[in-house]
Amino acid sequence: MRAMEALRLPAERRCALELAALRAGDTDPRPAGWALSPRAVETFVLGSGGRTLPVVVDGEERQVAISRKLYGQDILVQRAIVTLASDRALLLIGEPGTAKSWLSEHLAAAISGDSLLVVQGSAGLVEDQIRYGWNYAMLLAEGPSPKALVPGPMLTGMRSGRIVRFEELTRAPPEVQDTLLQALSEKVLTIPELAGEEGVVLARPGFNLVATANTRDRGVNEMSAALQRRFHFETVPPLDDLQQEVEVVRSQVAERTRGTPAERTGMDDDVLELLVTTFHELRSGKTVDGVALDRPSTAMSTAEAVAVGQHAALFAAFFGEGAVKPEHVVLQLAGTAAKLDADDRKVLRGYFDVAVKPRASRELGLWKAYFAARHHLGG
Repeated sequence: MRAMEALRLPAERRCALELAALRAGDTDPRPAGWALSPRAVETFVLGSGGRTLPVVVDGEERQVAISRKLYGQDILVQRAIVTLASDRALLLIGEPGTAKSWLSEHLAAAISGDSLLVVQGSAGLVEDQIRYGWNYAMLLAEGPSPKALVPGPMLTGMRSGRIVRFEELTRAPPEVQDTLLQALSEKVLTIPELAGEEGVVLARPGFNLVATANTRDRGVNEMSAALQRRFHFETVPPLDDLQQEVEVVRSQVAERTRGTPAERTGMDDDVLELLVTTFHELRSGKTVDGVALDRPSTAMSTAEAVAVGQHAALFAAFFGEGAVKPEHVVLQLAGTAAKLDADDRKVLRGYFDVAVKPRASRELGLWKAYFAARHHLGG
């Protein structure tokens, strides 16, 4: 599939040039089975700070700067890399929209060159989708054999020495979660239907598991104590630096609108400030000036701010005049900040009265136009 035919490319393809540059100049020691050294993996996630690296493309040398993929959590990234180099699995926990999946994808892309060995946790998840299943036509015709085996992500990762990702681990039923125990503790997966050595898969160097879980799902399907012992836990906090959040939203909106009619739609810094400040303040429950605010039940995450920015850019491209205005942001807010709870809509309207109105009265930036568009929030 050509890039233009894919809605979203995995990290190893989006950032192929960066990974090639890192591999070309990587002289640091690396764990067995890793495509890059831990220091190069860190650079891939946290960026090169503007420093360029040489890479040869079609016989010509080019200079490539490694972009920053995650903001505000440098030590966390280092601890995550160390964990994946050990014999323990990694569990990234936190509020929805704090870039847990984004981090796991880029770690897998840098370490294994493949971020697509993914299990998606859900109430309907079964063991076959994690470990292995069978081609039942072949199974009935020939009986259990390696040819009839259909490997799942865990079996594939163990055989090839790659990182496996498990999204929303606590959404999976406990009995399904516990199918991970043997692979994580013994680094072996047994296939009882196959005899002898064919029924025993030993994990190759480079294999490990990085899982994610939302704190808002706590209590849905608690992990057993045995499984918890196999993981090193890392909490991914929300961004608390407003300017860093602005940078994330700017870059992610640009990436999500690339190749669409909204690619050339302008979102200037003043509009971006309205958007990010709104999410930042509602998430923290206070304005940047320290005025207390009611918080919505919806997670006002950076990821949701990116979605609002993307939708505002698309609205401006399709129905506006080609530039995102405060009104376009307000039009998209209710669908994010008040998804199902009517009380959240009241919280959002209250935010405009407590935080936006005073700024509008002082005619700060575009806050006046922002406040004027509040009628789009509905009654």
